[in-house]
Amino acid sequence: MKIHYFSGEEWEEAYVRGKMPGDELVFHKGSVEANPDVKDDAADALCIFIDSKIGASELERFPALKLIATRSTGFDHIDLAACAARGVAVASVPSYGENTVAEFAFALILALSRRIIEANDSVRDSGTFKQEGLRGFDLAGKTLGIVGGGHIGEHAIRMGGGFGMTVVCFDVHQDAELAAKLGFSYVSLDELFARSDVISLHVPYNPHTHHLINRDAFAKMKKGAYLVNTARGAVVETEALVEALKNGTLAGAGLDVLEEEGDINDESMLLAAPHPNDEAIRTALANNYLIDHPRVIVTPHVAFDTLEAVTRIIDTTIGNIEAFSAGAPANIVHA
Repeated sequence: MKIHYFSGEEWEEAYVRGKMPGDELVFHKGSVEANPDVKDDAADALCIFIDSKIGASELERFPALKLIATRSTGFDHIDLAACAARGVAVASVPSYGENTVAEFAFALILALSRRIIEANDSVRDSGTFKQEGLRGFDLAGKTLGIVGGGHIGEHAIRMGGGFGMTVVCFDVHQDAELAAKLGFSYVSLDELFARSDVISLHVPYNPHTHHLINRDAFAKMKKGAYLVNTARGAVVETEALVEALKNGTLAGAGLDVLEEEGDINDESMLLAAPHPNDEAIRTALANNYLIDHPRVIVTPHVAFDTLEAVTRIIDTTIGNIEAFSAGAPANIVHA
């Protein structure tokens, strides 16, 4: 197969070529959008990351395309309907970092509960070891609310139990046997909001989860709760999150993802656009409030990013391409 590979790190090329010696591979720095002149009438497959938005115009650049293999679990960056109309299959990586993302969520939870970022900054800034203002709280005995009990959520549930937390979970699919085994309870979303001291989000992004955590949701939360989002930014309504921090509904948040995170570094262009998107502007400015907030930790979408997890992503993606080439497609997603 002839495959165009976008947005890989430098080491990936040698690794992938070693795994796929029989395929014709063309590597590109950056996303599909960052390479607008790349067109190929003979390309069989695109291998992309989440920074490549694929729609009808991108598909036109590769008219013989048969497969898009995304190196991610999520696939909301791909227009599945446009792909289906052209007969292009889409394959994703359904699981690669269940423990990886859950571990990062708990890193954020621990950093918030024990004020680790603030303590480190205090030592760096003052050169002293003053403890004032750095008192944290125990996780043991607190209630952890897991929104989304899939592969990642299950690992987060296990970790919460390991810390001696009471764990409640909301999920549209319930597994009574798993709940009994791990010692957690399924509850309604409203009950989870009302009971949880810490809420951790582990749902995919889709029309059903867009702004799942909104003003109404924050109004139902236990006052002084903490929110952790390692899922997707748009699962949380940014302006509502800012309001919840300002009015004390939330005591803090750990955010590995933000709405409009791609525009954060280019607000000047966003503000100067001839027909600005008011909602995007408000979101970008709200995101800056979150970045500057002393009880909010913001990280640049790195929950998945360990050497082991990235290697699993690439290996699974290679497997998806090889399976498709052999006539036995694997991990295909549908509109």
